[in-house]
Amino acid sequence: MKTSMTREQAWDLLTKYNKDEFHLKHAQVVEAVMRYWAEDMGYDEAEVDFWGIVGLLHDLDFEMYPDEHCVKSQEIMREAGVDEEIIHATACHGYGLTVDIKPEHPMEKVLFAVDELTGLIGAVAIMRPSKSMMDLEVKSVKKKFKTPSFAAGCSREVITKGVEMMGATLEDVIQKTILALRQLEQEKGIV
Repeated sequence: MKTSMTREQAWDLLTKYNKDEFHLKHAQVVEAVMRYWAEDMGYDEAEVDFWGIVGLLHDLDFEMYPDEHCVKSQEIMREAGVDEEIIHATACHGYGLTVDIKPEHPMEKVLFAVDELTGLIGAVAIMRPSKSMMDLEVKSVKKKFKTPSFAAGCSREVITKGVEMMGATLEDVIQKTILALRQLEQEKGIV
């Protein structure tokens, strides 16, 4: 999977529909995690860029159209001339929630799992004295994963379903996502 869209074009589209710092940061976090996963899975540079753009744009419509999430984004992206592969990939992270587009490609399955997981991991990290990913361990995240009232907006059901789609273990997905977030913190200072 490759795209003719540049990261700059994706950022311009994202910021046209998203102004809130939280949403822009989340987009960058998921972008970085998706890039990490693509590299880890052995994809080439063009595909890594594709995965990153999908991560960056996955919640394009959420800030302005939360009730039409993953539906309105398809319309917005088509009007902007975005590749159908990106439209499909971003929309399918709402599978079973707002759309009936099932994640098929490994990248789509990763997005489905890590979108919610990044929120949970981020919440665990900011509760720690260091407020950092650098000393965060899988066991700390798993403990909070089992506490439904902690970061209640992060769906454990979606994370679990995504991990199952990936054919992975929760521990492995948490570990790799922590490693991706450590890299992001080191490179850009984003926690």
